[in-house]
Amino acid sequence: MEHKTAIILGATGLTGSILLDKLLRDERYRKIKVFTRNHVAQKHEKIEEYLIDLFELHQFSELFQGDEVYCCIGTTQSKTPDREMYRKVDYCIPATAAKLARKNNINTFQVISAMGADEHSRIFYNRVKGEMEGAVMEQGILNTYILQPSLISGDREERRPFEFILKKIMSVGDHLLVGNLKKYRSIHPETIANAMIILANREYQSGRIQNDEIKKIADS
Repeated sequence: MEHKTAIILGATGLTGSILLDKLLRDERYRKIKVFTRNHVAQKHEKIEEYLIDLFELHQFSELFQGDEVYCCIGTTQSKTPDREMYRKVDYCIPATAAKLARKNNINTFQVISAMGADEHSRIFYNRVKGEMEGAVMEQGILNTYILQPSLISGDREERRPFEFILKKIMSVGDHLLVGNLKKYRSIHPETIANAMIILANREYQSGRIQNDEIKKIADS
């Protein structure tokens, strides 16, 4: 049985908190390092928590040691309207984490991006996500998985009015999305967490993984 160390960024978020729960119950993992601004809700002997300013992650290279990195960091334009700050969260943190992973010879790096990510997009959100993906891939980490989910369902602690309305619409309209449109169906955060753990523990081709493929992996 393996006794691995996983690193999570974004463990207090919707998907990250579910991922943390699952890794704590997984006997293959002996330690979960959490780099975060706020304490995680979970209390467990496996957790090694570092309360830091994530914008200064580069200063904690010596602590950033493990077997796998799970980057679940992300914000929205409604929550972070300042574009410079938005970019620091959605681009700079994942890009820095990938650089540290390469520096410390961590061979598995996973990050949650978004459907529609494109560094050439005119849409700021999609462009930043696309640029982040490029920065991560540039590091050449052996097992790099960039997950591109559609709208993530589930209840968040913070209020996101537009997202809440969209989720209500999608909960009714998901079954209408068939054929080539099936990939746009919303996805549950537990599905993403399951897929990430499977990707880290099976042989799978590195690269970008779209919404429908995430679901297939989680169900495999």
